[in-house]
Amino acid sequence: MKLIAALFIVASFSNLQWLHNYNEAVQLAQKNHKHILLNFSGSDWCGPCIRLRDEVFSTDNFKKLADANLVLLNADFPRNKKNQLPSAQQQINDALAEKYNPQGAFPYTVLLNENGKVIKA
Repeated sequence: MKLIAALFIVASFSNLQWLHNYNEAVQLAQKNHKHILLNFSGSDWCGPCIRLRDEVFSTDNFKKLADANLVLLNADFPRNKKNQLPSAQQQINDALAEKYNPQGAFPYTVLLNENGKVIKA
């Protein structure tokens, strides 16, 4: 029984929920009194973005921290045609970049309070 419980706990941390809608992230952060971690990535072309995902965001320590304290928001900017985002999502991501990442840095991660105000960039 302990093994089943341990597997359930591990499984629950294995898939973090990265949101793609800013308003949804703010609502969830306000409801749960959490900060928002906004990550700008180029998931199919940016080597450092891929390393950040694989070496930090995929770790158990990050998953535990995020689950307890953060609402995760990802603004992805893929370049490969097969990975292109729907136009509406691309417009959302462009607006986020204009507001929070005007330099166009990748990867770029911003910590926001529950109202969307920058705490640390």
